[in-house]
Amino acid sequence: MLAALAGCGQGRGTAAAGESENPAAAAVPVETVEAERRPIAASYVGTAPLEARAESQVVARTSGVALQVLVEEGDIVRAGQTLVRIDPDRARLNLAQIEAQMRKLESNFNRSAQLAAQQLVSAGEHDQLRYELENLRAAYRLAQLELSYTDVEAPISGVIASRSIKTGNFVQINTPILRIVDNANLEATLNVPERELATLKAGLPVRLQVDALPGQVFEGTVARVAPVIDAGSGTFRVICAFSADALQPGMFGRVRIDYDQRADALTIPRLALLDDEGDPAVYVIRDGVAARTPVELGYVDGSRVEVRAGLEAGDAVVTAGKVALRDGSTVQVIGAQVAQAPATDDGDAQ
Repeated sequence: MLAALAGCGQGRGTAAAGESENPAAAAVPVETVEAERRPIAASYVGTAPLEARAESQVVARTSGVALQVLVEEGDIVRAGQTLVRIDPDRARLNLAQIEAQMRKLESNFNRSAQLAAQQLVSAGEHDQLRYELENLRAAYRLAQLELSYTDVEAPISGVIASRSIKTGNFVQINTPILRIVDNANLEATLNVPERELATLKAGLPVRLQVDALPGQVFEGTVARVAPVIDAGSGTFRVICAFSADALQPGMFGRVRIDYDQRADALTIPRLALLDDEGDPAVYVIRDGVAARTPVELGYVDGSRVEVRAGLEAGDAVVTAGKVALRDGSTVQVIGAQVAQAPATDDGDAQ
């Protein structure tokens, strides 16, 4: 009986050892992606609000009652277009009064010139008349200018963004009455770290996405790069220009500037990189075993990263299940075909 029990115990021990040595029982499930060659771009990404390239506050340059307000908010206007007409009567009468005085003084000056030629008038008296006439002519031109101010014109082309005047209102001189925004051309200003100064140049392509218009990408260019670095923040200004399309001033956007392109780079998903603090590395699956492989990285483009050394095209890198892996761990790739043993008839075996 003791021999039989000992034999049974040995059988259980052998079975347990066999289960622990079964590679399938210890395999770690993982997901993999093959390293592949594809184009990749080096880029700088930042956020900035959109601003109009040109904006103007229209002010009244004379006082008076607004007889006509010819535009409304949202109207598109051209430079030089009349926007508001202010009562011109006072300025017109002032101009007529100065003109009459000027004509009278011109007549006196012409008569004085004839008398001076006959030496009947002193040269000093004649020169005094000439100075008075020149002064009055300047006053006449000033009165003409004041009269022209009664027609308020658009200083730039654009759209009326705000209006703070109505027909019949009394307008004080130098009071803002309209705001014009040139929304045909928009700009986004980025404050970029100084380490990017050598890479970002005027003319580089720019892509913009805004929260207000999800799923749309707008193309632009780098218009200007400030040559001076701010000592306080260690940044320099990069101004990106966009055509309006559906964009509006004030929208907040994510700006991406591509400053280099590689047409045939070996890339892997960024998810494949290990999260430890050492040198960049990935787990590569070879013959069902995970091998920790150091890699040399290049450009980062969204969810992909360039591998300059350490991998070859077609290498399977682990993207999910990395936490449970160690160098040399046996793995089971999820989705891979697993060979099945042929089924046996239990009745026949018995």
